[in-house]
Amino acid sequence: MRYILLDRVTEILPGLLARGLKAVTLTDDVLHDHFPDYPVLPGALLIEAAAQLSGFLIEATENRPGEPPRRALLVQVDKAKFYRPAQPGDSVELLAEIGQTMDGASKINVEATIRGERCMKGSLTFMLRHIESERVHEQRRYLYALWTRDLPEKTWIP
Repeated sequence: MRYILLDRVTEILPGLLARGLKAVTLTDDVLHDHFPDYPVLPGALLIEAAAQLSGFLIEATENRPGEPPRRALLVQVDKAKFYRPAQPGDSVELLAEIGQTMDGASKINVEATIRGERCMKGSLTFMLRHIESERVHEQRRYLYALWTRDLPEKTWIP
């Protein structure tokens, strides 16, 4: 993953929801060109931050100890709407809630707020897949450990 856009998971309730944070800073390279003199985080990257939180929620919900982990793959973005830009200095609060679940797929309702003001909302659909790559699994375990370092129990990390 070249763009790691989620900085921290602040809450996880497997099967229900996850909350996380994305700090928007001028060290985000994309802000230097998007746009000169008016830096904003592109909406596609805001969706990606929500997708990273959503994928974590799905994997924490669906994977079982002792079984090969399945990884969440984003397959659809639906009804994404943006209300205000995320700019340097903003702390974007992300919410991912499990909506409809189907055999091997989940629809996640996502929302982003900045200081209590809605920034984005939408719906993301993911498929769960077995991926035969230990590097992928190592990377995910590493990111999940970083994102959740301040949460008390981590028995759900796939």
